Amino acid sequence: MSQQEIEIILTRHWASHLSTPIFIVDPQGDLLYYNEGAEYILGRRFSETGKMGADEWAVAFKMSDDNNVRLKREELPLTIALTECRPVHRTLWLVGLDKVRRHISTTCVPLIGQADRFLGAVALFWEMEE
Repeated sequence: MSQQEIEIILTRHWASHLSTPIFIVDPQGDLLYYNEGAEYILGRRFSETGKMGADEWAVAFKMSDDNNVRLKREELPLTIALTECRPVHRTLWLVGLDKVRRHISTTCVPLIGQADRFLGAVALFWEMEE
């Protein structure tokens, strides 16, 4: 198991103490952690899924636009935050591992550590009231 950067360790610690759903990925987009607040929306506990590759989570969590058109991996807000190194905000529909379709709003930001080290990205999201 590789050692994580201190900023990622602290981000995970911060996320674990919040109810706001949070999803953390490394620079390649591989899932490092999501917190308890995210478990309800994603449909499964992190302890059951564990870390996932970017290709795996992008397929497992089905995301679509308001017209129910499936978003391509490069259109996902978290992918944009990673590849363009900029914050992204979007509302979309997500079908979690529990097969429930939820309308969510997400804000994704790149994680830049000390000395301008690119560490990945984080997504904060919440379910929209219908």
